Order: sequence, then C-alpha cells, then structure tokens
Amino acid sequence: MKRILALVTTLALLGIAAAQTDIQFWYTFSDEKRAGWIQERIAEFNEQLTAEGQPYQIVGESKGTYAEILNASVLAARQGNAPTLVQLYEVGSQTALDTGIFAPVGSIGEFDTSDYIAPVLNYYTIGGQVNSIPFNSSSPIIYANKTLMDAAGVAEVPQTYGAMLAACDAAQAAGVLTTDVKCFGVSVNSWFFEQWMAQQGAELANNGNGRESRATEVNLTSDAAKNVFNFLKEMNDKGYYTYTGKLEDWDGSDAIFTEGNVMFHITSTADLVNIGDAVGDKFEMVTGILPIADDAERNGVVIGGASVWLTKDKPVEEQTVARDFVLYMTNPENMVDWHKVTGYYPVRNSSVTMLEDEGYFEANPNAYTAFGQLLETIPNVATGGALMGDFQSIRTIIGEAWQKVLNGEEVDAVLAEAKTLADARLAEYNANFQ
Repeated sequence: MKRILALVTTLALLGIAAAQTDIQFWYTFSDEKRAGWIQERIAEFNEQLTAEGQPYQIVGESKGTYAEILNASVLAARQGNAPTLVQLYEVGSQTALDTGIFAPVGSIGEFDTSDYIAPVLNYYTIGGQVNSIPFNSSSPIIYANKTLMDAAGVAEVPQTYGAMLAACDAAQAAGVLTTDVKCFGVSVNSWFFEQWMAQQGAELANNGNGRESRATEVNLTSDAAKNVFNFLKEMNDKGYYTYTGKLEDWDGSDAIFTEGNVMFHITSTADLVNIGDAVGDKFEMVTGILPIADDAERNGVVIGGASVWLTKDKPVEEQTVARDFVLYMTNPENMVDWHKVTGYYPVRNSSVTMLEDEGYFEANPNAYTAFGQLLETIPNVATGGALMGDFQSIRTIIGEAWQKVLNGEEVDAVLAEAKTLADARLAEYNANFQ
C-alpha cells in the first residue's frame, strides 16, 4: 500500500511538473548589469510561485533591440506562440496598439496607478486607459566635466542655449578647447530633438501629438523645430560640437565624454551609473538639466525608455500571474534598487520618497538632477509625447536631417525636406488603417 501511495504521489508530482506553464518575457537588455538584475527578479518571483504551488514560471529572454522585439512579437502572435510579456520602447506605443496583439493592463484586473510618477504614467495613458506597465524610464540630462569647467572659469552648468554658447566661448577664450577637446557633445538622435520640442511646449505631431486622433503631420517646420536645429548649427559652425559621425551612436558619444574630450555631454539619465563608472577618478563630473531655447518657457521632458505590455489570447490566470510579476519587478523597493544599479528612474513616487529618506540624493546629487527635472515637468500634450505609427522611421528621417545641418546644409531647407519625407511615411503607414 505504501508503495502504491508513493507511486501515486510521484506521478502526481510529475503531472504537476508536466503541466507547468512557462510565461515568456521578452526584453531588450543583454548586459550583465541590467539583464542580470531582471533575471534575479525572475528567480525571486519564481521561488514565490513554487512555494505557492503555482503551475507557472517566468522565463526571461533578451530578444534584441526594441524594434526587433516588436517585430518578433507580432510574428510570434501570427504563428500562435506570442510571449506573454513584452518590453517595448515608448515610441513603439502606437504601432503596438495597431498590431492588436496586446491587452491594456487595466483589462486584466484592478491596476492601481496612484503611486506612479505623473509624467511617466502620462505617456502610457492612451485613449483614457493605461496600456502597459512602466518599467525603465529615463530622460536626457547634461553630464559635465567640472574639471574643464573650472579651467574655463564656468561656474554653472548652462540651462539655456545662450548660456551654453557663452560657456563654450569662455572655454575657447581660456584655451581649454583644442583639436581633441570640444565643448559640447550629443549623439545625433531624434530622441533629443523630441525632448527639445517638448521643453518648448511644442507638439511634435499634429492632432494633439497624435493623441486626439491619428497623427498625419510632423511639425518639423515650426519655430520650435528651427530653434533646435539653429542652435545645433551654431554650435557646430563655431567648432564647439562633437560626435562620432554616426547616427544614434550612444556608446560612441558617451566614450568621448568619459575619456575627457568634451566639457558638456547630453545623454540619458539611464547611463548615469555606467558613465560614472567609466569616468572614475579621471575628472570631476557633475550633472545639469537639459538646456532650453532662450525665448521658451520650460515645460519639461518626455519620458523615454520602455514599459511592459501584456499580449492577448492568453488564459486569464496566466495573464494575471504575468501582470503580478511585472508589478513585483517594479514595486517600490525593487525600483529603488533598479535606480541605484542603472540610473533609470524608479517609476513610483514612493520609491523617490524612500531614496530621499535614506539620504541617497544628498550623497549622490548627480542622481537627483533627472528627478528634479522630471518632477517639475508640466503634464501636457507636448510633454506627454507623440504617438505616431512607424515612429522609428520618423526618427531616422529627423536624425538624417540633423546630420545634414552639421554637414553645412541650411536649416529651413533641411527641415522642409524632412517634413515632406516624414509626412509621406506617416501617410503610407496610416493607409493601412483606413
């Protein structure tokens, strides 16, 4: 009898094991620091599932760039084997909605949004509902080489275009700038252009930035757009600007700064820890908020980074476990740790309070710069960010226009051409949904 009972128990356990459902989570990070952090959270959550006798396990996999993940998710859904969780970048939101393969997070059960930082939640609120769970959020800041600033007699990190030009003039006059050492660097990336538009309260696209109805035009010939490009042109014409010569070369531009070859560098707060590690004791580093056009009222920044979406056509129980995992991964305590490890924002107000209470920002003032900028952001249509189909293609068009200006072409003509190309791309995309 004992042997029979043991056999029954064994078979039952095997049955449970055989019935285990893997919940696939596709994400973009592949580096040890960020991917490793995600895998640690997966392991912790899976332990909880096992202890509760749940027949589910989260399985995380790095699947390439954000664009590659989106394309792979759509293909997998068409083949009937979509992942349950997908990390998608913010500008993939309209395309994600248009695919029809994702379910708004609120449709899977109660989703309390009260603790999320308003500008973060604002971006992912579309059509009156939150479609995905914010995860890794960021915005651009200035990384400054204070050692070079001191040598140039520049006391503060510039907060306007005019102040940036004046600081560069001072560095030039002081002999700080050389063939190798420049004043200002930023990778040629539309994300920064989008930020500078929002800072001025300017919408990137028509129809309420694509949030009232589908965007059909990109506002590339506006005064706000010209302000940005004219600033970049002047910086370049004076010999103050540096970049690698490649589009969207984040790492290359970061390297120019960390090697001490540029005084002011603009990039994402998500790079704070990595840049700090790379700088080490080579020079003193400080941070500052994104500079804005002199005649504009500061509105704030648009959230960058990504959120986690849940796919449709999965059992409710599986979707619920998947949602609970993301909520665990992004709970206040984990968001505090995520921020310390990476530099990305914690997406919850309570996480900011926890950091303040432990004196983290006092000990790490460079980390607070981005928070101060974010928390002062005015939630409006401009800072909510644009929704456009095939946004990545639009970004490429803007980046190529930026590069043309750096190569000597006139701003007005370049922006007019870019608008024609961008509007045509939107029309081509939108034709699929008429």
